[in-house]
Amino acid sequence: MADLFEGYPAAQGRSEAWDEMFDRDHSVRPAYTHVAAALRELGPDDVAARADSMARTFLDRGVTFDFAGEERPFPLDLVPRIIPSTEWEVLEQGVAQRVKALELFLDDVYDRMKVVSDGVVPRKLITSSAHFHREVAGFRPAGGVRVHISGIDVVRDQEGTFRVLEDNVRVPSGVSYVLENRRAMQKGLPEAFVQQNIRSVEEYPRRLLQALRKTAPGGIDDPMVVVLTPGVFNSAYFEHTLLAGFMGVELVEGRDLICRGNRVYMRTTSGERRVDVIYKRIDDEFVDPQQFRADSVLGCPGIVNAARAGNVTIANAVGNGVADDKLIYSYVPDLIRYYMNEEPIVPNVDTYRLEEKEAREEVLDRLDELVVKPVDGSGGKGIVIGPQASKQELDELRARVIKDPRGWIAQPVLQLSTVPTVADDKFGPRHVDLRPFAVNDGEDVWVLPGGLTRVALTEGSLIVNSSQGGGSKDTWVVDGENRLPRNNSEERVPHLRERTKVWPLETGGRAARNQVQEEQQQQEIQEVPGC
Repeated sequence: MADLFEGYPAAQGRSEAWDEMFDRDHSVRPAYTHVAAALRELGPDDVAARADSMARTFLDRGVTFDFAGEERPFPLDLVPRIIPSTEWEVLEQGVAQRVKALELFLDDVYDRMKVVSDGVVPRKLITSSAHFHREVAGFRPAGGVRVHISGIDVVRDQEGTFRVLEDNVRVPSGVSYVLENRRAMQKGLPEAFVQQNIRSVEEYPRRLLQALRKTAPGGIDDPMVVVLTPGVFNSAYFEHTLLAGFMGVELVEGRDLICRGNRVYMRTTSGERRVDVIYKRIDDEFVDPQQFRADSVLGCPGIVNAARAGNVTIANAVGNGVADDKLIYSYVPDLIRYYMNEEPIVPNVDTYRLEEKEAREEVLDRLDELVVKPVDGSGGKGIVIGPQASKQELDELRARVIKDPRGWIAQPVLQLSTVPTVADDKFGPRHVDLRPFAVNDGEDVWVLPGGLTRVALTEGSLIVNSSQGGGSKDTWVVDGENRLPRNNSEERVPHLRERTKVWPLETGGRAARNQVQEEQQQQEIQEVPGC
């Protein structure tokens, strides 16, 4: 049997990154014992067969993304990312703490702005954010929650310390890959899967539906929830259909909704039905042409006024993007101290605020050593990694920073942790990040165990975004060893099934597609070659 880890120690030695599977002396970390044993039994043909099978499954199920204009199956690597439960519990608490602080911050900045008057955050910094929307100032959303769903991007630095890289509380995406990755890995690496107590991810749709229904406008016994999608051409459309199907709710486009008398209704084959909660998967600027872009056909005219009147809940709330601003990100540790009187459990990455003169001058002197990011960028777009940039790129960046210092932050180059990843029929270290997803129902913040691990598929690359050619790994939170995996979600949430009803679907076209999607999710897992 060929040793697929033969070149791994040498490749690991070329980087200062923390490796999730191997210690510096190349011994296997305890959490990876079963996975390492299973992987060492595989040959190149086995690895290729399993990878091909997972890719075919994803393609058949529509788990794809757009890369350079081509629809591809989302790359799922065979080697999972494992987090021991002792480490996860700290990370889980840190993510929940951060979400609560951001919720308090957003509630404040769209109301009294005490955070400004008390000198914690400058007013100009908030009001100059591209995603601060005065159109939604002065009222609290129905249900009292703004951040229903969040994705907090986390990395592990060279010392093994988890740090928050950025916050996503506008329209966080990727949770569908968490659900699908787990399904695929159960047949991709069953030898290791059945030997460990891996926390389930199956609760997410029920938790999400429960939170959406709980934050509906008051006085409604049976809230109507819909998922608002931009349509089939959106890169995350698969996720929209998957979540709608799992929750048993309607998937709608803007043209399916109508506002009348500050209430929102959905057109159905049997007439109009009132909508109480809209889980929006479109950007704020397109959600209401009366308030934002007049040329938008993706949203519905009048839903912001309906939300202002307290007649509909929009999740996530319009205006959350100000908290996604990477300049605001640098203040989140201060926000935790200010609103919660606590120290941050998970620290930020050290960050230079380039609107501050001294920080800007230092960064401009060290552009070739730092990572410089646009404050409203996403998907890895616009990031300049100084050590990898050409002189021309650095000169152009310098000019942009001088012209608009508010639009940029800078951070040290972090060697993100690595995990063994299939590369050229062998395993090589590749850099990863982690996006834990949290659901907030107004009383409790629940964090999905594990989250989405994204991996840079090119050796040495620090860009993990799928739009830039990255892939993903299944993330296992492991409670112990030599025990069967815990897949019964109700075991940890007593009576959840009784408390969260899955509501009947309409008979329209989208509902039918949702039902088909849900039935597909229930198919038994088939064995793959080489297992």
